[in-house]
Amino acid sequence: MKILITGICGFVGSTLAKSWLAAVPGLTVLGLDNFIRQGSEQNRAELQKLGVKVYHADIRAASDFETLPAVDWVIDAAANPSVLAGIDGLTSSRQLVEHNLQGTVNLLEYCKRHGAGFILLSTSRVYSIKPLAQLPVSAQGEAFRLPKGASLPAGVSPAGVSELFSTAPPVSLYGSTKLTSELLALEYGETFGFPVWINRCGVLAGAGQFGRADQGIFSYWINAYLRRRPLRYIGFGGTGHQVRDCLHPRDLIPLLQKQTAAPQGQPVRLVNLGGGASHAMSLAELSAWCSGRFGAHAVASEPAMRRFDIPWLVMDSTLAGSAWGWQPQTSLEQILEEIALHAEQHPGWLELSGACS
Repeated sequence: MKILITGICGFVGSTLAKSWLAAVPGLTVLGLDNFIRQGSEQNRAELQKLGVKVYHADIRAASDFETLPAVDWVIDAAANPSVLAGIDGLTSSRQLVEHNLQGTVNLLEYCKRHGAGFILLSTSRVYSIKPLAQLPVSAQGEAFRLPKGASLPAGVSPAGVSELFSTAPPVSLYGSTKLTSELLALEYGETFGFPVWINRCGVLAGAGQFGRADQGIFSYWINAYLRRRPLRYIGFGGTGHQVRDCLHPRDLIPLLQKQTAAPQGQPVRLVNLGGGASHAMSLAELSAWCSGRFGAHAVASEPAMRRFDIPWLVMDSTLAGSAWGWQPQTSLEQILEEIALHAEQHPGWLELSGACS
């Protein structure tokens, strides 16, 4: 089998390539990357040593696909992954749409031309912001939790946010480009007869992630805490009680193997993928973990809210479990320790990834 991974020199793309090759010797992996992200060049040499052919290409440019060889499957791990993209002053709204939507169109046209299957790594940020922001959470210890017996909207339970939760706008410009990409991918697959799977991922985390506060929050926080960089709890009273779960991207490999081997008629086309309640923690709890690992470091408080901030987002992956027999394999403690060890071994990591530029 021959697989093309977009964004292959990013954290998720490179992790998938290395983990899949380790799991399936003899697999042919190709990849493309535009190397816009600071630090992405770091992964090219390692991938090439593993026999991965890396193309310098931009998914926004249709002409960049003209000379690519045919493959059996495309795994789309290329995107601007920040919920603040298009409004943060670093990228324009047009750039965001070109990366996350027009890039998807070009990939789908490539799949149509070659009869390749398509797997989109989507995001939890396709879910509606207003009802998420209005969840009846309460502070319990150092984190927001859902109170027992609370009245919850459809698609929310103590297990997390499921695929039944609303995707009505607003979901952010970022979320809307990913949601539109999902719809287009499913339509292309139905219209032109190639398999399509949509995997809505929560926060992905692990060693080697290019930590930025708006993207790789677990990696950023641990690296910044270790280096005694200034850190702030933003919004929600400046308490750091906001909660996310995390998932190691290598835990996607068993699912991707099943999806690339599944018959096209499999009825479940879209699933949530996340660490779930067992992999969830608040920023304050993450700071406490860092304090135990590295020693104390003061974190500042900024009570004012930011746009798109939500207090609690945990992914309910029950459907992925029932449809595919999937569940995360790497524990929260293992993920945090892996990031910490990498941070200790790479003292310039925040500068390399542009987080401190």
